[in-house]
Amino acid sequence: MSYENIIFEQQDGVARIWLNRPDKLNSFTAQMHEELADALSKVEQGGARVLLLSGKGRGFCAGQDLSERQPGEGGTRVDLGETVETFYAPLIRRLNALPLPVVVGVNGVAAGAGANLALAGSDIVIAAESASFIQPFCRLGLIPDTGGTYALPRLVGRARAMGLAMLGDRLSARQAQDWGLIWECVPDSEFEARLSALAGHFATAPTKGLAYTKRAINQSLGNTLDTQLDVERDMMRELGFSEDYAEGVSAFLEKRQPVFKGK
Repeated sequence: MSYENIIFEQQDGVARIWLNRPDKLNSFTAQMHEELADALSKVEQGGARVLLLSGKGRGFCAGQDLSERQPGEGGTRVDLGETVETFYAPLIRRLNALPLPVVVGVNGVAAGAGANLALAGSDIVIAAESASFIQPFCRLGLIPDTGGTYALPRLVGRARAMGLAMLGDRLSARQAQDWGLIWECVPDSEFEARLSALAGHFATAPTKGLAYTKRAINQSLGNTLDTQLDVERDMMRELGFSEDYAEGVSAFLEKRQPVFKGK
């Protein structure tokens, strides 16, 4: 598939996707979803040890392109549930299931589904200081989708989640960091360098252990402590036999930098 709405690159263990409709603040169309799904299939085929997702232009993603989902003439309506089921829910599920770190770089405004793509679909969010997060669904009589109702209360608590969802106010990247909504806010001038540094770090990290860490933390959100302790036992048993663990211990004892293979 040739891409018109995204840019995809993969080399040296790093897969990178840019949303690329800058004149529309990278808002989602059906075609963009299809291209993104195709790129994720390539990532799933292996070779990458980290995925970076960001946007081109002055915005990260303004959510759904409403021109594709506006009510038609004569009172016809669009089935938004079908839109969620066909595009947005599978996207979040795939990103969470990827057995590698997913880093989202929010380079500008992240609104609606764009905000929740970052918050519910990533493992680490880095935002430029000029970026912002908006949940504008309430202005359209809708709810925060794309995992928004799941991620928001777990990241910032019920009170702040309710305020963000019911008021639709703009939240600056700096405040998002202070609230614990994202991992880090960096000056605009340092944004790309920070993403590149993270990519380099994860491209040489013990990928299998990170994938299990991701899976364990995600599972913990629906588990009791007792169940989670069993999850930890089982994962530690398997990881203890991995090549990366053996290399990590050898490197520690030999006082050298480890060379992880992600296995």
